[in-house]
Amino acid sequence: MSKGETVSIASTDTASTFTPPRRNPVLSYFSLFTSVGTLLCCALPSLLVLLGFGAGVGAVLSAAPWLVTLSHHKAWVFTASGVLITLSFLQTYVVSPKLKSSTGSCPPGDSACETADRFNRVVLWIATTLYAAGFFVAYALGPILSWLDR
Repeated sequence: MSKGETVSIASTDTASTFTPPRRNPVLSYFSLFTSVGTLLCCALPSLLVLLGFGAGVGAVLSAAPWLVTLSHHKAWVFTASGVLITLSFLQTYVVSPKLKSSTGSCPPGDSACETADRFNRVVLWIATTLYAAGFFVAYALGPILSWLDR
C-alpha cells in the first residue's frame, strides 16, 4: 500500500465521520425578543392611545409596571434591538453561506438545512417587521400627526 492510498483512505474515513456543526440560533432569537420588547414598551402603548384605547394601556401598565421603566430607556432598547437584528442579518446572509460553502456542512439539497435556513429567515424578517413598526410608532408617528394637525 502506498502513501497516497493511505492518505485517501484516512481522508475518506475522516469525511465519513464528520458531523456538521449545529447552528446556534441564539442571535435570531435575541433579535426577535428585543424587537418584541421594543414593540411592547414603546410602540404598542403609543398606538393604543392613538386609537383611543387609553384605558387598555392603563390596565396593561398596571399589570406590567416594568414596561414604564423600559419605555424610559427606549433609545437604548431600540439601539440594542437594531444592533442585534443587523448582526442576525450578517450571520444569516453573509457568514452562514460562506461557512456552508467552505466547510461543506450542509450539502445542496439537504432538507434539514433548508428547513432551518427558511425558519431562520422567517424569524429574522418577523423581527425586522416588528422593529420597523415599533420604530415608526415610537419615533415617526407623533411628528407626522402633529405636522398634519397644523
